[in-house]
Amino acid sequence: MRKIYHFRRNLVLETTTTCAEVILLKMNDDFENSSISRLHTKKQSLDDMYSAPANFLEIDVLNPQTTIVQGKKKFTDYEIRMKTNLPVFKVKESSVRRRYSDFEWLRNELERDSKIIVPPLPSKAWKRQVPFFGGDEGIFEEKFIEERRKGLEIFVNKIAGHPLAQNEKCLHMFLQEETIDRNYTPGKDYFKLYVIALILFYISV
Repeated sequence: MRKIYHFRRNLVLETTTTCAEVILLKMNDDFENSSISRLHTKKQSLDDMYSAPANFLEIDVLNPQTTIVQGKKKFTDYEIRMKTNLPVFKVKESSVRRRYSDFEWLRNELERDSKIIVPPLPSKAWKRQVPFFGGDEGIFEEKFIEERRKGLEIFVNKIAGHPLAQNEKCLHMFLQEETIDRNYTPGKDYFKLYVIALILFYISV
């Protein structure tokens, strides 16, 4: 069963924000409040009841695959499948594959450059990588991979559901680019952020 995460502010913010970011957060609050108000005054048709939410973001982490490199080294990667109608994302449906180290990269980039408190990743489980402590397969045991998959899915949905994180280049690359350019120039497109704020404002009126 898929999980649908609505467009809302669900992480703790630091105290310093830009004017454009404040506008976006204010417009998002106004939009949510007006939506709640309309729920009490408008009867829903069958189409309304079964249509997708006005703003939605759906991200699944699934299909883990373990690959053997040069007959010895192993790694597991996961499919990141995203579907959304949020205007901040240029591609509305995407599918990429990412390793645990890619999730670490995303977290480090956001922690360094964004104004949100980034949630933790699931543990690296160092002991499982040592045969004496773990099972025969260590970090490649099916049960461990499934636990990690669930933790990574929770992590990426918390990040991607945050309005400020949604404007970070690193998040867009992580979710929608086939290959991550680790030499990219970090930054934000504040003009895009301003336009999105205006759109949210007029929708909420």
